[in-house]
Amino acid sequence: MSKISLQDHSDYLSNFNVKRVTACVSSAPDIALGLGRRMIPAISLSLISLTASCNFERSEEGRDAEEIIQTFISPRDADILIADLSYDSEGIPVVGALTNLTQRPDYDNQPYFTPDASGIWYTANDPQNGQSDIWRYDFATESVTRITQSAPESEYSATALPDGSGISVIRVEADSMQRLWRFDLDGSNASLILPQIAPVGYHKWINESTVAMFVLGNPATLQVGDLETGQARILTEDIGRSIHNIPGTEDISYVQRHEDGSATIMRLPGQGGPPERISEAVSQGDFHAWTPDHFLLMTDGPLIFARRYEPEASWKQIADFSDLHLNLSRLAVSPDGTQIALVAELDALELPAN
Repeated sequence: MSKISLQDHSDYLSNFNVKRVTACVSSAPDIALGLGRRMIPAISLSLISLTASCNFERSEEGRDAEEIIQTFISPRDADILIADLSYDSEGIPVVGALTNLTQRPDYDNQPYFTPDASGIWYTANDPQNGQSDIWRYDFATESVTRITQSAPESEYSATALPDGSGISVIRVEADSMQRLWRFDLDGSNASLILPQIAPVGYHKWINESTVAMFVLGNPATLQVGDLETGQARILTEDIGRSIHNIPGTEDISYVQRHEDGSATIMRLPGQGGPPERISEAVSQGDFHAWTPDHFLLMTDGPLIFARRYEPEASWKQIADFSDLHLNLSRLAVSPDGTQIALVAELDALELPAN
């Protein structure tokens, strides 16, 4: 494990110049986006510093959103963005100022807030050797810690263990087998979980002895593994990649895909029983997350939608980042509901047709 503070990062700079960025946009009355000052050395030998001072002083006539966009350095490959979450008078989530934590040309993905909301675990790839490891960003110290460092293996999808003793990850082993592993919080004491179950792509814990897994295949299956028996049972097939705990319960949400191309967000009761429908997915999407007060969130290109966890609720758009040409995918909400992490990519270029 190696820790790099902001006060001592000279050896961390190599491939890219440190950049200072300012970006402001207001696309809705209650939504504003800007890059706040935050520096993060995202992975070996690269660091980007981001800062902004965006003051939306509107004239009596108002200002068009395009006129107040100062500068925006677009994501390169996948970057992790973070924003504060607040809630309007109806309790609907509002996305605040957005900071790009990992502005670099490679893979930074799969954010997961620590249980105390003091930081984020995420996966970062080193372009020099193709190694992917788990890193942790600490909000208080604005420093990053490399948690796993186990070449030639790579680790993905860090998730808090239910007993608080460490993290579980998907490890791509030396022979390319993908299985579920655990590490202590400092990256030590690696051990294999459920040796017989592979290839595992994603996972979420139901309780200390039961885990829901996306297991790759044609089609992919939702399997529930039992640590006491070492076995897993298949519950359904053709599911999406996004699996989440429903706050305050042992239940799991996942996306069920259908033959007609539609997709439904489902609830898997943690205490047993058949899956139950929650809602149709936004635009047949996959990536979703929950706020602690049971708002369901989904992304669709540059848009974020929210829906109450109620049978007759409907989706409501709460953010639109179209002006920044962002394509949002994964998202995560902090356990205290005050922050949201998003994975963003640059929209595909629109090339003229011949």
